[in-house]
Amino acid sequence: MTTRYAALLRGINVGGARKVPMADLRALIENLGHDDVRTHLQSGQAVFSSGHGDEDSLAAELARGIERHFGFGVDVIVRDHAYLRAVADACPFPAADLEPGQLHVTYFSAPVTPDRFAEIDPAAFLPEEFRLGDRALYLYAPNGLGRSKLAERLAKPRVTRGVVATTRNWNTVLKLVELTAPAA
Repeated sequence: MTTRYAALLRGINVGGARKVPMADLRALIENLGHDDVRTHLQSGQAVFSSGHGDEDSLAAELARGIERHFGFGVDVIVRDHAYLRAVADACPFPAADLEPGQLHVTYFSAPVTPDRFAEIDPAAFLPEEFRLGDRALYLYAPNGLGRSKLAERLAKPRVTRGVVATTRNWNTVLKLVELTAPAA
């Protein structure tokens, strides 16, 4: 049985550094034995079908392949369609009423507990807000991610220590759900 997955690459093709051409990424994933490979945008999303492995082993396999092929390490998170759909469905903010640039999801490589965020005073960042989900953090930033003081604080090493964290805007969250959906 094959499963549709999304691979989320952290920190590639940003500011001219750590270049990973999407055609090369697709070829690499196909050469690792995966099927129906597609990429989305230039910022590090690929979807594929695979009949072997689990999310963690697939992420490790992709990370090793990227390092061998491109010569630098890249953190990779792999999630299946069911998980991506559940994250979108569990959004605690009124996503349909917001601009896509106001809502973001940070995916974590492992579960995170609320104690990581204990030193953050939510009231100090209003109207920005965040909520924890299953290996995910939802961020409402009404003025966008680039101007968000809360996003800056959430990215501090104390919060992200020991886990890979990568953020996607709401449009990308929904597109990954669509691209990983099983064929009808």
